Amino acid sequence: MSYAFLALAIFGILTSTGFTAIVLAAVPAYLRERARALVQLQLQPGFTPPLTLLKPLHGAEPGLESNLETFFLQDYPAFEILFCTRTQQDPGLAIARLVAARHPNIPAKFLSTNGQPDYINAKVASMEIMETAASHDILVISDSDVRVTPNYLRAVALPFADPQVGGLTCPYRGVAVPGIESRTGLWARLEAVGMSVEMTAGVLAARAMEGMQFVLGPTMAFRRATIQKIGGFKVTADYCADDFILGNETFNLGQTVILSHHPIDHLIINEDFADSLKHQVRWMKSTRFSRPAGHFGTLLTFSVPFGLLALAASLALGRPILGLALFAWSILTRLALSIAVGRKVVADQSWFNLLILYPVRDLMGVFFWIASYWGSKILWRGRIFHLLPGGKMRAAE
Repeated sequence: MSYAFLALAIFGILTSTGFTAIVLAAVPAYLRERARALVQLQLQPGFTPPLTLLKPLHGAEPGLESNLETFFLQDYPAFEILFCTRTQQDPGLAIARLVAARHPNIPAKFLSTNGQPDYINAKVASMEIMETAASHDILVISDSDVRVTPNYLRAVALPFADPQVGGLTCPYRGVAVPGIESRTGLWARLEAVGMSVEMTAGVLAARAMEGMQFVLGPTMAFRRATIQKIGGFKVTADYCADDFILGNETFNLGQTVILSHHPIDHLIINEDFADSLKHQVRWMKSTRFSRPAGHFGTLLTFSVPFGLLALAASLALGRPILGLALFAWSILTRLALSIAVGRKVVADQSWFNLLILYPVRDLMGVFFWIASYWGSKILWRGRIFHLLPGGKMRAAE
């Protein structure tokens, strides 16, 4: 039996090493694209069409005021910001009004859906209303738990100079909200480094193997004409992973989807260990139903679990040197990803997160993967839903 476990462990280490090789091979090309984009951004006046920012909100999340402030401080000639909530009494909308009052030079609109239409994915109703109210033809959509730098909009707009580009998304690094980090500490940072390294590595690998066929929720940008061609935002009304569907439909139109060179901050707002676990398992479950084959293969991208299995099996067989070598290799592949992806691609500044916590997060990832196959229910925005094949949802009875 120990030989069987050792063989399984070696197989997993080989597949995870192959995944690492794919990502590491993709990084130099991505960095060259970034260098070219940065040169283009220095050209004045540059490509700066008027933009509409769509900001769906839900409640007064931690750090919301400071997050929204960064969108009003953009170094960009002409843009508007639209906010939408389920009701006009939503405290998130009140915070948006407060921030907008400090920047009267930036056009802003404050909208609500009044609960209609009552889509399974309530965010989609907000998107429809904002798209109707938008004044401009390039729509930039970002989540409420996102923080950006002043050159964000210039970077997002740049690829749309190519008329073939229909959609764009930004890579992101996980950042624990300071107040949250003080309460959750380790758990928030573990979730953050998973975003910085694991998520981004998966995106780079997918891009290298099949091209960009999806976008990421923290930032999505589309031409309004593209959204209309795919049938409007309502095509995602029954889906959990609306970002995947919008990007995939754009790709299916024959239009180009771009992975931007500009990383953004994705804030971790989960207040305790349980919330962090639920969020990560929910994301894994969503991926399992949206892309079942790819999700199943995710198991073979983890390295540390197979390294530990190899160590245990080798010790049982009296081969400690072999076990230590295999385990050390599994750690080294994770450190290579941390440096290349976490540091170079998304510019995560925490060496502790990258070098110490990421191998731990890689070990945890296999347990999240296993948990994703435990039932089909998820808790989202205080409601329980069943995930269905293809990624659709229905409310639990």
